[in-house]
Amino acid sequence: MQAEIIAVGTEILLGQITNTNSTYIARGLAELGIDSYYQTVVGDNRQRLSTVIEIAAQRNDLVILTGGLGPTKDDLTKQTLAHYLNVALVEDQAAMQKITAWFATNDKVMTANNRLQALYPAGAQPLTNHNGMAVGAFYQSENSADFLLLPGPPRELAVMFDSEAKPKLAAAYGEQAQIYSRVMRFYGISESELATRLQPLIDEQQAVTIAPYAKTNEVTLRLSAQAMTETAARGMIDKVDHQIKATIGPYFYGYGDDNSLVTTVINQMIAAKLSITAAESLTAGLFQSTIGSVSGVSAIFPGGFVTYANEAKHQLVNVPQAIIDAEGVVSEATAKAMASGAKQQLNTDVGISFTGVAGPGTLEGQPAGTVWIGLAYRDRPVKAKQYHFAGNRQQIRERSVMAGLDLLRHALNEDTDLKNNTNFCSLFACNSNFEQL
Repeated sequence: MQAEIIAVGTEILLGQITNTNSTYIARGLAELGIDSYYQTVVGDNRQRLSTVIEIAAQRNDLVILTGGLGPTKDDLTKQTLAHYLNVALVEDQAAMQKITAWFATNDKVMTANNRLQALYPAGAQPLTNHNGMAVGAFYQSENSADFLLLPGPPRELAVMFDSEAKPKLAAAYGEQAQIYSRVMRFYGISESELATRLQPLIDEQQAVTIAPYAKTNEVTLRLSAQAMTETAARGMIDKVDHQIKATIGPYFYGYGDDNSLVTTVINQMIAAKLSITAAESLTAGLFQSTIGSVSGVSAIFPGGFVTYANEAKHQLVNVPQAIIDAEGVVSEATAKAMASGAKQQLNTDVGISFTGVAGPGTLEGQPAGTVWIGLAYRDRPVKAKQYHFAGNRQQIRERSVMAGLDLLRHALNEDTDLKNNTNFCSLFACNSNFEQL
């Protein structure tokens, strides 16, 4: 079963409004197991609209038209469709009564063109508009594609599609295989490298589609399968999921459309009851602000330090002046001292530090993008890692924060105490966040 969505409106073509209707409908079709391979936008022109209707009807079982059902001169959708179907337009009496009652209640004169909103193609099933006046319609044909007419305003379309159209589509087409999806998230690998390393797997897949998407500072994979039941789809996706992890597992950090690296890491720390603090130089509090966006972080984050100046590093987190004098602030030794000093000052389980060159100029002979991140994790030896980030000043700061979160992620994953905690494992290690689209 295949459908095409046609959004009608010159204002969409001109970019004056965003076509959110097609997105909404496409999601609803997926829930019904109806494939949607084409989406078209056409202006308020009878000839061009007639052409796209004919093309869509030839290559689909169902054609959905949105917009152009109103009373103005450029609302031509139902008239054009009726002409294509060679049927008349008839009046829906309930819709007509609603329109006349509205004008009477609001003490306004109803012009003749408002009657157009109550018309629909003869032979179709009228669809009630609960949030407006223009009636919709579902037309089933024996010799051609079926047609669904929906209004353009999103608040009208959404209610009509959910309450009126979807039940009729389900009744008309019966049970269809549905699309189920899972989103995997990765940090530390580019989209091009991820695609290259997974190319053999992508090429051999038939039952499961693998779609990579580049996000800001990370990459996601959407695994999708079409099946009659969620259990069947889960089995297909699980197999591919395991193959992907076997190939690029170290970069994988979590599941879900709405997930993020900071959410994953901080929720793991909350579950493990590991407190954290930070000492930040070039990031100037950005790391602390980022973890502060996660609900519940107050349980593990008592506060931290912004140690931008050398004096602040010494005064606030006890970085020995000798280290600063001998090694400089852009150094492994300073990063380690900042992390351990912050941890000691607030008596937390974890201390993390950021020191480096955000740019645009150099510092201590180090180019912009040179960053050291220190990590004092529980009773483990303090360590620091050097990075070289590209980009402008803000991008370097943001990438530093992401790298710090990734250092924490690896520390948590390597913590044998956490792996032995069955409650922690049940929350994170075995999470699959399976989604039905």
